[in-house]
Amino acid sequence: MQRAEAWLYDTWLKRTAPAGADDRVTILDIDEASLKSVGRWPWNRDVMTKLVEQLFDHYGVAAVGFDVVFAEADTSSGLASLQRFAQGELAGSHDFQAVLKQLAPRLDYDARFARGLAERPLSLGYYFIPQGYGDAKTGMLPPPSLPATAFDPLHFDKPQPTGYGANLAAFQQAVQGAGFFNMQADEDGTARQMALIDLFGEGYHLALSASTLRVAFGGEPVVAGIESTRLLGGPYLTPWIEVGGIRVPLSADGTVHVPYRAGSPFPYLSADQVLAGKAPLEQLENRIVLVGSTAPGLADLRVTPFSNAFPGVEIHAHLIAGILDGDTRATPPWAQDARLAAVLLLGTLLTVVLLRFGPSIGLATTLVLLAVLLAAYHAAWSRFMVVPMAAPMLTLFGLYALNTAYGFFAATRSKHQITKLFGQYVPPELAAEMSRNPAHYSMEGQSRDMSVLFSDIRGFTNFSEKLPPAELAEVLNAYLSTMTRIIQQQRGTIDKYIGDAVMAFWNAPLDLADHATRAVRTALEMQAALPQLNEEFAARGWPEVKIGIGVNTGRMSVGNMGSEFRMSYTVMGDSVNLGSRLESITKQYAVGILVAQPTVEADPHHAFMKIDDVRVKGKETPVAIYEPLGLKDALDESMRQNAAGFEAAFAHYQAQDWNAAEAGLRALNAHSPRKLYDIYLERIAHFRESPPPAEWDGVFVYTTK
Repeated sequence: MQRAEAWLYDTWLKRTAPAGADDRVTILDIDEASLKSVGRWPWNRDVMTKLVEQLFDHYGVAAVGFDVVFAEADTSSGLASLQRFAQGELAGSHDFQAVLKQLAPRLDYDARFARGLAERPLSLGYYFIPQGYGDAKTGMLPPPSLPATAFDPLHFDKPQPTGYGANLAAFQQAVQGAGFFNMQADEDGTARQMALIDLFGEGYHLALSASTLRVAFGGEPVVAGIESTRLLGGPYLTPWIEVGGIRVPLSADGTVHVPYRAGSPFPYLSADQVLAGKAPLEQLENRIVLVGSTAPGLADLRVTPFSNAFPGVEIHAHLIAGILDGDTRATPPWAQDARLAAVLLLGTLLTVVLLRFGPSIGLATTLVLLAVLLAAYHAAWSRFMVVPMAAPMLTLFGLYALNTAYGFFAATRSKHQITKLFGQYVPPELAAEMSRNPAHYSMEGQSRDMSVLFSDIRGFTNFSEKLPPAELAEVLNAYLSTMTRIIQQQRGTIDKYIGDAVMAFWNAPLDLADHATRAVRTALEMQAALPQLNEEFAARGWPEVKIGIGVNTGRMSVGNMGSEFRMSYTVMGDSVNLGSRLESITKQYAVGILVAQPTVEADPHHAFMKIDDVRVKGKETPVAIYEPLGLKDALDESMRQNAAGFEAAFAHYQAQDWNAAEAGLRALNAHSPRKLYDIYLERIAHFRESPPPAEWDGVFVYTTK
């Protein structure tokens, strides 16, 4: 139920999340470049003092929030050692004592940092230790922003923290505010909600986002209370806090749903740029600045509905922007009762309809009731409330499924038998066609003439390194869906996906006399689909996809093969291996598709251009390979002339007439340049320097797969 609820919430959030840049909050990143420039973290307080002074005095920021803790004293200046000398062996040196007295204020980095923090709209960060993780108390905790009675008679039903890790007392006493930066995750580890207040000791403390916003608005005290609402026959109490004059409704546990924006709307600036005075003024002046880190080893990465590696400091930025816009969402106190009422009322209504009118009208009723629930979810969402709706939705699905399951399985037993065998390999409409005569089809091994296709993304390793895992999965799903759709439209059978590679075959289990033509047509349509697919990828910031395809026709063994643990309906044989080799050498000729001689002989509908005669690894007999150009009837004259010109140049090349071959290739390159022509020009240049042996038959030999 929680997973279903989380899925519904994530889907709605992604569908409605606002897009575009938000320049009200800037994230000052202690990134890898900063660590290389300044040194490893933690930096000495002299550097941090300069950073604060730069932000306020040079760039004129509105407020600063630190997503870090300053819990230990800074002794890097050596002042403590000098003071020990002054009290020991140099106690009688008046000159040393005088110089030390002058230097001490400059070498007391902590005191300088405390002075730099004072009287500025700045909030430090600290963390609470939840129950079960110890009760350590380090540093000085700021005084609570609200008394423990602020929400009476309402009390939050959540365990109190048992400890904290806070800043040095000198720093805490100097600043105007401080807030906890604990992250809260749901059962699946995703940060969807964040606490804005937490009860510890004698009162409620503010989160870093709320504390930073408070000092940005002048440091006025936080106001809190409860709002009473009558609904479903009873009173309900909604807690709220007011920060900088902005009222924020809270859920019953003191949290709000993080109002994530789409993409990465907040600018990131390197701390190194600010220290050097080279940061853009327009990204800092009058902005709220959050100081955090994305450097490896320091990065506070979280799982969110948008990413599996989301910087924790940016979550605070989304909260600040949401509070400013008034679009944070909370779960109202009546939500659980509303969910129970929906389950009982809608479940009863659907049960009556199913028992009285049967599955057809029951299906229509189910869809109508689901639409009503979605409309209610949308209405609550539009009013900045999150009301759980997964339970009533699953209730409707479950009731309908239980009511119709027996009749469905009994009436379609034969169809399900054939679909179970072939549904994962062929399109649903073909499985339905096969189910009308299941005895005609079998997964037993047999030998027959078939065509096989292999395709693969060029440079997939480099391609995959450019994307995070979640986006890589989206790219592969979009790419494989497009290519699979084309294969199935040509009545092909999907054999398997091997990462980014696709293997398919024709003429099994369905009989297809024109299997070679369909395989070639599929390869051409797959290449033709890439431009539009790449336009969609470019719009989302994804890399361009290029593929190579190999097609071969011949005798193959097909059937359900494997072990007692796992079986697969697949093809095997030398013809299959050759198809795989053709795909792998497409990049050697800079062509998108290569087919072998048997495919050309079996396909009377397409025009082909001979590319080479080759010996692939593991085969002694040469194989003629071709590039399909398109349907013969649709081929334009220019393409015909280019193909004829290349085949003539290729004939001169095999006859070792280097001059004639070179002249033909250069003429082709001048008319319509291709990498293929350059490859043969390089071969000719090589053979002029190192002539082939006398017995050379014009065949190119590949020694790798």
